Amino acid sequence: MKTPNGYEVIQLFEQFAPKHLAMEDDKIGLQIGTLNKPIRRIMITLDVLEHVVDEAIEQNIDLIIAHHPPIFRPLKHIVTDQPYGRMIEKCIKHNIAIYAAHTNLDIAKGGVNDWLAEALQLQNVDVLVPTYEEPLKKLVVYVPRTHADAVRKAIGDAGAGHIGNYSHCTFNSEGIGTFRPEEGANPFIGQQGTLETVEEVRIETVVPARLQRKVVQAMLQAHPYEEVAYDIYPLENKGTTYGLGRIGTLSEEMTLQQFAEHVKLALRVPAVRVVGELTSRVRKVAVIGGDGNKYIHQAKMSGADVYVTGDLYYHVAHDALMLGLNVVDPGHHVEKVMKEGVANVLKTMFTQQKFDVDIYVSQAHTEPFTFI
Repeated sequence: MKTPNGYEVIQLFEQFAPKHLAMEDDKIGLQIGTLNKPIRRIMITLDVLEHVVDEAIEQNIDLIIAHHPPIFRPLKHIVTDQPYGRMIEKCIKHNIAIYAAHTNLDIAKGGVNDWLAEALQLQNVDVLVPTYEEPLKKLVVYVPRTHADAVRKAIGDAGAGHIGNYSHCTFNSEGIGTFRPEEGANPFIGQQGTLETVEEVRIETVVPARLQRKVVQAMLQAHPYEEVAYDIYPLENKGTTYGLGRIGTLSEEMTLQQFAEHVKLALRVPAVRVVGELTSRVRKVAVIGGDGNKYIHQAKMSGADVYVTGDLYYHVAHDALMLGLNVVDPGHHVEKVMKEGVANVLKTMFTQQKFDVDIYVSQAHTEPFTFI
């Protein structure tokens, strides 16, 4: 087992929630401290407040991964006899780094909005508000017939060849490759100065742009040649669509009142605010974690019967009524699903990488509202 440094931990985590998915001007990434140190204990939290940092100190935490960035607006001063300044001072004194994954974690496949959709037991889930479409590349590589299976497996295992629900998709054609090893070459086949002909397989496959380096490295490792002939082309085909929110269907239709009770139970909240006629029937559900006020029109256009989001404004509630869109507001704090979600993702990644890191889920209470 290996104790990684902070850069290794974050590089691994960003394979799950890449920075490029974040909305423009979002304040993500390292916010306090340094990643240039060993990481033995990580704490996952929704919010970073002073008492959360106190908890991290008690738990001997090296790195906090938070959903809500503690520094969201430019700082004018850091006053250490006030709560916000003390929080920053404590992090620095105790060498605790803070890294924020905000809208990139919302948008990521298997991230916050997927965890909310899963908690609500939605089926046939799709993106509600598309924000990014991943480019696709075509990889073409020429392999001696004897090693074609090994190279196909290597690139498929690295993530190439995914089309819909199918993996390891390739097209193969056979031909004759020629080459002449020059002075200084150490050929797998042939001799220096002699023109060689080899039965080869041309393997073609699709590669998501974010996996290009990983797939090429896997290909080079599996390929027997000293110098590998391969090409990479950009494609016009549509890649994976990423975006904010999710939309899906309930297994059974229910009334808005029944659905509101379902939300309370599923997201573990004591109360919700509801817009709409409680006897109306709902089946198709849109959900956005956090503040989703600006997306009520997308929810309506998507065909949703009800929209689940937090921090609903008074006048936006009126807009929803006029649109005929039911809304259930369980509060912003339901994004707490990210704590267990991120912990589980990291545990799986660390096991695969043989990283010796303890993961602690914050127990500190950060819901600012009390329901009476």
